[in-house]
Amino acid sequence: MTSLAHLHTFGLNATAQSVTYLTSSQQAADWLRDTAHQRRYILGEGSNTIFVENFEGHVAVNQLKGIQVEEFDDHFIVNVAAGENWHNFVDYCLRQEIFGLENLALIPGTVGAAPIQNIGAYGREVEYFIQQVNGLRTDSGEPFSVSHKDCKFGYRDSIFKHELKDKVLITDVTFFFSKRWLPCTHYAGLDDLVSPTPRDIFDQVIAIRRSKLPDPTVMGNAGSFFKNPKVSQTCFKQLNKRYPQVPHYPQPDGSVKLAAAWLIDQCKFKGVRKGGVICHKRQPLVLANAGQGTGEDLMALAREILSSVKQQFDVELENEVRLIGATGGVSL
Repeated sequence: MTSLAHLHTFGLNATAQSVTYLTSSQQAADWLRDTAHQRRYILGEGSNTIFVENFEGHVAVNQLKGIQVEEFDDHFIVNVAAGENWHNFVDYCLRQEIFGLENLALIPGTVGAAPIQNIGAYGREVEYFIQQVNGLRTDSGEPFSVSHKDCKFGYRDSIFKHELKDKVLITDVTFFFSKRWLPCTHYAGLDDLVSPTPRDIFDQVIAIRRSKLPDPTVMGNAGSFFKNPKVSQTCFKQLNKRYPQVPHYPQPDGSVKLAAAWLIDQCKFKGVRKGGVICHKRQPLVLANAGQGTGEDLMALAREILSSVKQQFDVELENEVRLIGATGGVSL
């Protein structure tokens, strides 16, 4: 058995039957064929996965590398291997004067994981820039491509979490960046910037994230554990009558997004600890490994938070992080 503790940022002690580091598309295709009839799981940097039990299967770590840039009169096309670190890629683009991703600075994980989760922050989502996602089919190792319109992007959602869940290994992502840069500064924390440059936004986002979120190298965590829930207008109006101060964000589809951190804070979970797992004292959206945490500790605390928020606000929270048990994904 091989330890997984260092392969997911939450750092729980867990094992797998084997771990393989994928550094080429051919090696990835071979691994997919070799493990076709066995239990398996594909990791990037493990920042959105928590192994809550020993995994009874094989793990592959996507470490494919490489960035290719094509420049045209009014745009750039950038193809990036899935194993590249996301934040390093954002920084690379900024240094190459390719602008647009600055709001997504310091998000942990790899480029290959970005479209799966449709990562987003401070008013931007990655789908805005994605042109195509490429990879290998897990049943055969054969190549596939999905265009932006077929990715079915939504809030922290995509086809890769539904129809194509566990059916593809992403090898690279192709991005489109217009040379006509428009700053995105309407989000709180950025709205006080005056005529900012892309570097100004990049630096401000990093400063905000570092002030709010714990460093996983210091205290194991997987970032935001829960999604911000979306509710109907009817549900929101009822909630707003009871809690006029509830933070809320109207959505294009007519729903209203609520701040999960505020809901959890109102239930007084900041600093609450179950065994070795704690609801972070500064940011209640983050559950963290305070030392010797176990999967049982994590699941117990997360379920208590879900129950309390449901009881007090009649709002269902959903975990954003993927929870992996002995045979695969588990739910709260």
